[in-house]
Amino acid sequence: MVDRDYRIYKHPIIDFRRGRRVRFYYGDTVVEAFEGESILAALYAVGYRVFSYSSKLGRPRGAFCMIGKCSSCFSYINGVPYKRICIEPVRDGLRVEIQRGIPEPPVNTPLEDIETIEKEVDLLVIGGGPAGLHAALAAVDYGLKVAIVDEGLRLGGQLVKQTHKFFGSREYYCGMRGFEIADMLEKRVREKGVDVHIETSVYGYFRGGVVGAVKRGGRPLNILFKPRAIVAATGAMERGLAFENNDLPGVMGAGGAQTLMNQYGVRPGDKALVIGSGNVGLIVSYQLLQAGVKVEAIVEIMPRIGGWFVHAAKVKRLGIPIMLRHTIACVEGVDRVEKAVVHAVDENWKPIPGSEKAFDVDLVLLAIGLQPDYRFFSQAGCAMKWIPELGGLVPLRTRYLETSVENLYIAGDAAGIEEATTAFIEGEIAGLSAAIKLGYAGEEAISRREKLLDFLWNVYRRSPVVERARIGKEKATVSEEEMIEIRKRQGI
Repeated sequence: MVDRDYRIYKHPIIDFRRGRRVRFYYGDTVVEAFEGESILAALYAVGYRVFSYSSKLGRPRGAFCMIGKCSSCFSYINGVPYKRICIEPVRDGLRVEIQRGIPEPPVNTPLEDIETIEKEVDLLVIGGGPAGLHAALAAVDYGLKVAIVDEGLRLGGQLVKQTHKFFGSREYYCGMRGFEIADMLEKRVREKGVDVHIETSVYGYFRGGVVGAVKRGGRPLNILFKPRAIVAATGAMERGLAFENNDLPGVMGAGGAQTLMNQYGVRPGDKALVIGSGNVGLIVSYQLLQAGVKVEAIVEIMPRIGGWFVHAAKVKRLGIPIMLRHTIACVEGVDRVEKAVVHAVDENWKPIPGSEKAFDVDLVLLAIGLQPDYRFFSQAGCAMKWIPELGGLVPLRTRYLETSVENLYIAGDAAGIEEATTAFIEGEIAGLSAAIKLGYAGEEAISRREKLLDFLWNVYRRSPVVERARIGKEKATVSEEEMIEIRKRQGI
C-alpha cells in the first residue's frame, strides 16, 4: 500500500544526490522513482513491503538481502519472471508485476536474437567489492588486460554501505568512510583502463576456462570471457535464523537494510530490533539512528557482546540497550512485521519461561553472520571444505590464494568471513599472484606479495579479536605440494 515517503532527505553523513525522475508501472500503478535506484528500493520508498509470494503456501515475501543473493523479491519485468528487482535498475516505462506461485515459462527467445560477444583478457575479476577492486588495480599496474564484472548497480560491494570511518593502517584508508573508499577505488580502476561491467551476472565456468556472463538491461547481452586467469571475489550472503514467522516482510538481513539506507537513501522502517551484537549488528544500529530509525534494542544470545569495543562503546553512548543471553522467539503481523517477541535463555540455550518481552517494531534485522558465496567455485570444480570458523563451505587454496582449479584465485569474504582490511590485502595478493604466474611481474611483485603475506599472517591475524578467522584460514590453506596432490586426485 502506497501511503508514505521513506526517502531520506537529511542525513548527518551522506548527501544523497538523486538522478532524474523516471516512471514505471507496478501492476496498474504508476510509480515515480529516481534514476540510479533499484526497482525494489523505489517501491520500498513509497511504502510497498510485499514483493512476491512463496510458491507453495502463498506466504508474502519482503526485502531480505538487497544484493541479488536470495529469492525474496522475484518479480515479473516486462512479462519475464524470476527477476530479482533488488538489483534491477528503474527505467522509464518498465512494467513490473508481483510474482505468485510458479510462473509459466516465458516464450523462448531464439538464440540468434540474443547478441553474444567474446572478450579475451589476461585477468577476469568477478566481484567489484574491496577484494575485487584491489585485485584489478594490482594486476593492471603490471600491464595485464583486466576486466571486472559485478551484478550490482555500481562497484564497491560492502564498502558502499559503510558510513563509519575506518581505523587502523593509513595504507588501508584509515579515517575514510566506506562509501568514500568505494568512490575512490571505482575512479581508479576506470582511470587505469580496467574494462568495467556492472549490472552483469556470471552464470557459469565452462571448458577451457571460459566464463559466461549476461549483461542485464533492456536487451540482454551474453558475454563469453576468455581469461588467462580469474580472481573470484564473490563476497558473502546473509544468514537466516529459524523462528516463528521469520519470513514475514520486515524481517531483513542487516546488510539489506544498509543497502536501502546508505546506497539508496531509503529508510527501512520506523522502529527496529537488531538480532546479533557482532560488528555488523553494532554498526547497523547506529546507522539506523543516522537514518531516522528508532532502535529499540540489540538482542544477543551469548553472555557477551560479539563485536569490537569501539563499536560497542558508540552504541552504548547512543543509549541503545543490549540484551545479553536473549534471542528472538517470534514476530507477529499481517503481511508485515508489527511486533517482535524475545526471551531469555539459560546455560543450555533453552528459553526461560516468563522472560518474554514484546517490542512494537516494523523491522527486525538479522545480524547473525554471513556465509561465503561459494557457488562459482563449486561449479568450477574447486576442491571445497566445510570450515565453521570461515562461515561454511569454502575452496581450499594455497598461500598465494590459488584454488585447485589452476589460475583461479580467491579473495575476500568468499574465501572466509573476515574484515574489509583483509579483503583489501587478499585482493592485492591474488592480483599479484596472477600477474606473477602469467609472466607480467617479477621480483618487485614477488617482494610486495611476501610483504603482504607477512603482515597478514604474522601481524594482522595475530590479534586475539580475529583469532577465529585465523584458525579458519589456516584450515583452508594448503601447501603447493598438497595442492598438486589434490589436483591429481581431482584429475585436473
